[in-house]
Amino acid sequence: MEQAAQTPPYQSDINTVSQQWKTDAAKGISPEEAAQRLEQYGWNVIEATRGRSTWQILLHQLRSAVVYLLLAAAALSAFFQEWADAIAILLVIVVNTVIGFIMEYQAEHSMEALREMTQLRARVIRNGRTLEIPVEEIVPGDLLFLEAGDLAPADGRIVEASQLQVNESALTGESVPVEKNTQALEGKTPLAERHNMLFKGTYISNGNARMICTATGMQTELGHIATMVDEAAAGTTPLEKKLEGFSRRLMGITLIIVLVIFVAGILNRVALLDMLSTAIALAVAAIPEGLPIVATLALARGMLRMARHQVIVKRLSAVETLGATTVICTDKTGTLTENSLEVAALAMPPEQVLEKDPNKGQPLAESIPEEVREGGNYRYILDVAVLCNNASLAKQNGGWKESGDPLETSLLKFAWQTDMNVEEYRQRYPKEKEATFSSETRVMATLHKKDQGWFIAAKGATENLLEYCTQVLDKGEIKELTEPDKRKWLQRTEELAGHGLKPLAFAMREPEQPAEELLRELVFLGVTGFLDPPRKDVKQVIKECRSARIKVTMLTGDHPATARNIAEQLGIGEKEQDTVINGRDMKSYAQLPAEDKERWAQAAVFARVDPRQKLDLVSVLQERGQIVAMTGDGVNDAPALKKADIGIAMGIRGTQVSQEVADMVLKDDAFTSIVKAIEQGRVIFENIRRFIMFLLSCNLSELLVIGTAAALNLPFQLVALQILFINLITDVLPALALGVTEGSEAVMEKAPKNPEQPIIDRKRWIAIWSYSAVIAAAALGAAIMDAGTENEQAPNNVLFFTLIFSQLLHVLNMVSAKEPLFNNEIWKNKYIWLSIGVSSLLTLLTLFIPALSKVMHVGAMESRDWLLVAAFSVGGFVVVRVLKQVRLIL
Repeated sequence: MEQAAQTPPYQSDINTVSQQWKTDAAKGISPEEAAQRLEQYGWNVIEATRGRSTWQILLHQLRSAVVYLLLAAAALSAFFQEWADAIAILLVIVVNTVIGFIMEYQAEHSMEALREMTQLRARVIRNGRTLEIPVEEIVPGDLLFLEAGDLAPADGRIVEASQLQVNESALTGESVPVEKNTQALEGKTPLAERHNMLFKGTYISNGNARMICTATGMQTELGHIATMVDEAAAGTTPLEKKLEGFSRRLMGITLIIVLVIFVAGILNRVALLDMLSTAIALAVAAIPEGLPIVATLALARGMLRMARHQVIVKRLSAVETLGATTVICTDKTGTLTENSLEVAALAMPPEQVLEKDPNKGQPLAESIPEEVREGGNYRYILDVAVLCNNASLAKQNGGWKESGDPLETSLLKFAWQTDMNVEEYRQRYPKEKEATFSSETRVMATLHKKDQGWFIAAKGATENLLEYCTQVLDKGEIKELTEPDKRKWLQRTEELAGHGLKPLAFAMREPEQPAEELLRELVFLGVTGFLDPPRKDVKQVIKECRSARIKVTMLTGDHPATARNIAEQLGIGEKEQDTVINGRDMKSYAQLPAEDKERWAQAAVFARVDPRQKLDLVSVLQERGQIVAMTGDGVNDAPALKKADIGIAMGIRGTQVSQEVADMVLKDDAFTSIVKAIEQGRVIFENIRRFIMFLLSCNLSELLVIGTAAALNLPFQLVALQILFINLITDVLPALALGVTEGSEAVMEKAPKNPEQPIIDRKRWIAIWSYSAVIAAAALGAAIMDAGTENEQAPNNVLFFTLIFSQLLHVLNMVSAKEPLFNNEIWKNKYIWLSIGVSSLLTLLTLFIPALSKVMHVGAMESRDWLLVAAFSVGGFVVVRVLKQVRLIL
């Protein structure tokens, strides 16, 4: 439905925009009004991003060289009036199409389920209350709050802005962030110059803002572009490209072999039609046309499994890279630690230090002595903690409802625990201006109107905040802050950090007039220490990484002593943990000498690092051939996340921008989830490699059987429909079952795979041809042993059934030679046994259903025939297992 056609919002002042959209620029609309507008305007979605329809998936199955080959075979059979064969081949086409459709449909819906898990949320203000809702539920007239790291979820008119800068490159192509304001514009203004508007798909790179939503969904500027441009075709993943190239080469080889077999049959005076239909069927059977579909399904299923373990993998290609990861560069806070911050220590001038008693559950705020509560420093620190703060906290059902940075919410908890009414205090002293925290300044400051004059509140890293301080509050008296004083407070900060606490310094100023520059001539108040203990399960997981030859490097903005303390507790770095590289000492990549690059590559702990240094570290590691997984949560982390081989964003504390550019999102922010994802990446790739080897060895065994029978002019041969039936029985269910194998317990004891290595290397090709030769020899051997009996059809029957059961048993050999015969992931996979059972039952139906027996050219079998089938099928399985045990093949 069309949204309101009025004066463009960028030409209107804020009051006019509020009236046009019947909203309050301070309180927003009511939830009831929002529900009505959702009915009127529809969901806030870009429709062009929908997946393929059911009919598109179905039609895709028919656009295949395999289908064309089968149709040609059916047409030839009909031309020569072989109606049974023609109908049977058409049935094969139907079965192939249905199987392919089901597999692709499942993969498509697995990906759709994954997309639903990665839905973004937005903060809206309705009836004066801040709520988090899915972006799809935003309606025109909604009042939204956005800050650095957020993606604009809709188009809107800015009504309040603080140091707001927006990256609009996704819309305008301009890579430099644009400064925004609230001033109305005159006349028609180009999109790139509408400095009072925010547009869907752009992101906030600095500051914060409130905006009134003026367009959603297809009515946004991004929606207009989507209607003009057809959605680009989805790119293929590296794995899919490898599989496609692999299939093309195999098709070429297969067609040459089929041509040789065809010519050999003609020279042996086999009927032309029989050889033609056999050649076509053989080509179909030999080419593993289902490889890309099965691979995609295995990837999608694996990704869905990861999602259930709190890991959203957004790109199929990331799964392949996960298995090759050699270095994990991880944040500390919330990833290696619990991210359950609480104020555990308070140091104030001159020498006063208050610490939480670890033997008591009582919060520090409740144990503060009365004389300290009445002191100036403590009172001002509480003021700063509440006012210089963008988080929100409310008591709910005996607990807390938190929104915002965990450090800031912990400060609000500290204030609540002193019986301070945080919301009332904030309303009494509203924020007028803000110098936002950035990874460069590491300081935040806000300006507030107080009863008598003005108040500047500031907090940040001690060493950074002290640069802006000229005075210190000492026992209620403001004194000059000397250089020895600064060194003393840096030492005190070092002591807190050395005990594993995260330090944060506080300062303030009370100017008579509203200040233009907030960060100057501040009065130092003291330092708090936050306790954030390591996650209990991380230490063991880091040991697992070591056995998997994956190095763990910790990157943090925290104090070096805090970083060293956590690293020692978790066992990060071993010998390297004694050296913590400080971001202050890190040169830019362009100025980095070779010895520093080597030192970076060997180091395991980096403290006080900023996003640019993260990016430089990724470059250094990649130079040395490492496959790097990098975590990040801020808007400034986006370049490092994109540069890394695997970008990992935090789902809880990560910004929308970091989540958008990342390959993975951790819903629980936990390091263990990263390692779990790497493990699953290895398992998925190993499963794909397994079913490729299984399919190839089975299909090539069919080539060898028919080629040998044709070349030696043996008195038995498989007919076309038998070949097609074998292909259906052994290529579908067992391959799918292999694709969902849980994986070996030893998968994390191996070194990461080389991403440049082909899926099937030389050793595996040798194994595939060896498997094929054994299976073919078993089938031909059984048939030869049965030749010469009175029943001329018996050898063909024995050949047919031995080949099927040899291939079905062969799936049990798709394990490493190092693993036990029975106690391995293949034997434990219930789907493997189910696939063998169902495939065996379908095979036996060709004997028991007369119509099928006639079409498949099989007849009654005697006990001797079945003994040969069983002996040679099991014998082939045993031979392969022996060859694996003596390490002749993989």
